[in-house]
Amino acid sequence: MDWEKHPTPAAPATAERQPEGCLVAAIRIPVRIVVLVLVVPIRLTWDALAAGGRVVWRRGLVPLARALFVVPWAWLWRRVLAPVGRVLGVALTWLGKALFVWPWVALWRRVLVPVGRALGVALTWSGKALFVWPWVALWRYVLAPAGRGVRAVGLWVWWKGVVASVAWWYRRVMTPAGHGIGWLARGVWAGLAFAGRGAGRLASVVWSGVVAVGRGIGWLAREIGAGLASVGRGVARIASLVRVGLTAAGRGLCVGGGWLLRALFVWPWMWLYARVLAPLGGGIAWLARGLAAAGRALGAGVTALLRALVVVPTVWLYAHALAPLGRGTAIAVSWLSKALFVWPWVWLHTHALAPVGRATVLLLKLVGACLALAGRAAGAGLAWCGRGVWAGLAWFGRGLGTVIVTLVRWIFVVPAVALWRWVLVPVGRAVVVLVRETGDALGHAWRVAGHVSRAVGRFLGRLLRRIFVDPVRWAYRSVCTPLGHLVRDSVWRPAARAVKDAGAAARQALAAARESVRQARADVRRALFGAKRAEPEPLVRDRREPGSPQARTVGSSTTALTKD
Repeated sequence: MDWEKHPTPAAPATAERQPEGCLVAAIRIPVRIVVLVLVVPIRLTWDALAAGGRVVWRRGLVPLARALFVVPWAWLWRRVLAPVGRVLGVALTWLGKALFVWPWVALWRRVLVPVGRALGVALTWSGKALFVWPWVALWRYVLAPAGRGVRAVGLWVWWKGVVASVAWWYRRVMTPAGHGIGWLARGVWAGLAFAGRGAGRLASVVWSGVVAVGRGIGWLAREIGAGLASVGRGVARIASLVRVGLTAAGRGLCVGGGWLLRALFVWPWMWLYARVLAPLGGGIAWLARGLAAAGRALGAGVTALLRALVVVPTVWLYAHALAPLGRGTAIAVSWLSKALFVWPWVWLHTHALAPVGRATVLLLKLVGACLALAGRAAGAGLAWCGRGVWAGLAWFGRGLGTVIVTLVRWIFVVPAVALWRWVLVPVGRAVVVLVRETGDALGHAWRVAGHVSRAVGRFLGRLLRRIFVDPVRWAYRSVCTPLGHLVRDSVWRPAARAVKDAGAAARQALAAARESVRQARADVRRALFGAKRAEPEPLVRDRREPGSPQARTVGSSTTALTKD
């Protein structure tokens, strides 16, 4: 972007004027003087008229036009046209509803809705009769009784075949076997307890004998010493024999205990599994296979029953009732549709529109052929006559044109050329010079008159300002303003202050009266209903959170030294 200012290029020089003669210089100055003397009053009058016209336009014509055209038309629109338009709108709306809405509404309400309801009732009844009631009857009178019978048979088979067998097995086999196992277990436990008590007593006796022998051996060893080593060896042999005997007795007890445990806990369960549980499981498996075969047979029977009672009737109903009924309904609807919408139009097209169209086309073809034949004949005759007339007119026109051209040339053209060349051109040049100078003089005089008019306007403005505006301004500044200030300071402000004080006193009196009435009402309420119990103040106050800060005023301070 170029921020420097460049000198404005000078306007192209106008085409140079042709040299002017002394006549032009002699005419220019007197014409300009005369034109200036004549134009100045005209310019002053024009400016005065323009100013007056602007005032009249702004202050007179515009309000007058508004009063004559805008306000009446607005009133006419608001008071006449708008109500009439609303009435017409209501009337047209009512007419439109009466012509286009209410007939269709009546047709819908009085014809289509009842017909639709009747068709809906008929179709609903037909649908129920064809698709609902047969299945309801089949369910109520065939499937439900068959299901209840199957349920009863299944419950009977379950109770009599499974539950009764399990109950008999429990009462006749499991309960005696359990009682026998319990008695055997109590006997085995008693035998074990007795054997344990005998083994304990034997062990305590042996242990007491060993302890006594040991004590005697110890006493003999302490008394006799090393000389009785043979006795000690004998005692050691006796002790080894006793140990061997105890080992043999322990092994016998182990073998007997193992046999006894097998006899008490293993062999009974093996016998129970081999003689009771395995036959019972085989019987249950045979019963389950029988029940499965019965279930398969029952399922095959129920399937055959359902096929015979449900599937075959449904297929027959569809094949021999619903399908023919549907095809008949479709044929009837198609025939009715063709009879109502197709065949009338086909008959109308075949027996009315097509013959009328063919006759119209034939008539138009005949008329066109006649017109074409007449046109060709008339055209041939007119063409022959036209060629003869044109040949005669052409010969006569060529001769007449030669005579007229010659006469016009010598009567009008040659004198006009001479008049233009020797009279009009010199006079026109003089007139052009005169008109141009007059125009230039008028333009110059109009501009000069504009400056004169501006100077006269400024003079008149200053004169009016010195005569009217300055005295009024001086009177306002020097007289009215001090007088107004005096009235404001000495009269208005004291009166306003007095009114304000009176208003404050009245507000205080009203506040005191309201407070008195409030106190009296509180006393009456307290006398009638009793005093309201005051809420106890908390003994411990939370001092951790500071209170809400108060608003800062002119006399308050926020520093610690000057804070109240």
